[in-house]
Amino acid sequence: MSAPPELDPVIHAQARLRVVATLATLADGDRIAFPRLQEVLAMTAGNLSVHLRKLEDAGYVEVTKTHHGRTPATLLRLSRRGQLAFEEYTAAVRALLDPPTERN
Repeated sequence: MSAPPELDPVIHAQARLRVVATLATLADGDRIAFPRLQEVLAMTAGNLSVHLRKLEDAGYVEVTKTHHGRTPATLLRLSRRGQLAFEEYTAAVRALLDPPTERN
């Protein structure tokens, strides 16, 4: 019998899983503004910032700081590495929930 698949600890924390799952729904090339992501996830700015930093440090999230006129804006999206990590994470969860049947 093989060992169960490992779940990525960076993604596995509930708040980070919610962030990554939300960012994974964006179309290629799209970004979401920090306040919009905060609203969608119903998270405080501080809490969301902490989890985004962890994801950014792992290379899973790309953060772009820009301006719209004089107003600063922070735009977010999953990096290619983050997309792959999320795909591997979801495959591991599926494998845990629906393990292959053993044959004699």
